[in-house]
Amino acid sequence: MYDWANSAYLLVISSTIFPIYYNGITRRVFGGDEVTFFGFQIENTVLYSYAISFSFLVSAALSPLLSGVADYGGKRKFFLKVFTYLGSFSTLSLFWFKGDNIEFGIIMSVFAAIGYSGSLVFYNAFLPEITSEENYNMLSAKGYALGYIGSVLLLLASFILIEMYQTFGFEEKTSAVRLSFLFVGVWWLGFAQFAFRRLPENNTTHSNEVGLLRKGAKEVVKVFDSLKHSKVLKRYLMAFFFYSMGVQTIMHLATIFGEKELGLSAAKLIVTIIVLQLVAIGGAYLFSKLSKRYNDGVSILLMLIIWIGICVFSYVVKTEYEFYALAVLVGIVMGGIQSMSRSTYSKLIPENSIDNTSYFSFYDVLEKSSIVLGTFSFGFIEYISGSMRNSTLVLTVFFIVGVFLLVRSGIHRKAMA
Repeated sequence: MYDWANSAYLLVISSTIFPIYYNGITRRVFGGDEVTFFGFQIENTVLYSYAISFSFLVSAALSPLLSGVADYGGKRKFFLKVFTYLGSFSTLSLFWFKGDNIEFGIIMSVFAAIGYSGSLVFYNAFLPEITSEENYNMLSAKGYALGYIGSVLLLLASFILIEMYQTFGFEEKTSAVRLSFLFVGVWWLGFAQFAFRRLPENNTTHSNEVGLLRKGAKEVVKVFDSLKHSKVLKRYLMAFFFYSMGVQTIMHLATIFGEKELGLSAAKLIVTIIVLQLVAIGGAYLFSKLSKRYNDGVSILLMLIIWIGICVFSYVVKTEYEFYALAVLVGIVMGGIQSMSRSTYSKLIPENSIDNTSYFSFYDVLEKSSIVLGTFSFGFIEYISGSMRNSTLVLTVFFIVGVFLLVRSGIHRKAMA
């Protein structure tokens, strides 16, 4: 149910309506793609890419220490709540972003991203506590599937509100768009309460002879030491880091690419993303079943090969129908790569570990760092070359390196439950 709650942010704010609104409103206010941000002149899409990079850089810096505190001080659910409240309230505050206050819009979007990404490390760490290992894949896939369904429902409601804005009493479409941001914040905050009530309390607590921050740091160091002695886990995390640079960048910047490079309307982009999300539900279950027949490594390798094809296709795509075909391909592997990566890592964590949050913090830090480098690289290549298409070629390299490292880890030959 927390997937159901927070996925609305990922779909509406990160992937569809907000990026489209941001591009359109800044172009209208500033008379073009170049905007003024705290006195500096910068391309609107480059600024957006850099804002995403910065938000995940902050999250990556915070989560290792906080996760250690969560394990050592019994505050896992507490931090899940803190980041949820930060993210949801920042999201609903985007209702007041009207383009001319671009500094406010960027800052609130950064806080919202920090809240979203920061909550995930604590949420993901509950997986080994609430089910047995043989159910990791299916439960992880179910979480993502519920997230896709819930987020699509809210996106559909927002789409109807925006397209029929006059029927609902709005004079301008932008007012309906901004109201959808408010809906996302309330949705996230409201449905998260179900998870807060049902998820177990963290019973692992220790004495307070030393400050919790110091204890948290010790927990992180202990987990880092254990990673050095596990070649499979270490190599898997390296592979995950590189292919996540491609996956996460595509997920965060796909709509901006469609709007700027192909000139697709907001309505067409939103419908495309809805179809993508529905396809992703099937994709998550498809690759979960594939991993049962073979193993997790084979399933992930197959998806990475498809991702490489997606990047190459992105470079040459010209028409809206080619973009739709591209979206279907992304949907097939998007749900699968996320759910399989999470569940595979859960299986590689040493048995009887009490440091689940600290282990997941490494996973989470690598994912956040991959978003930082991926989105920054995407924006920087666009900045120096003047085209987003050239940026897609960099993502291709990330996926190829990920395939190489995953093969070296040997998990495609490893029997996993």
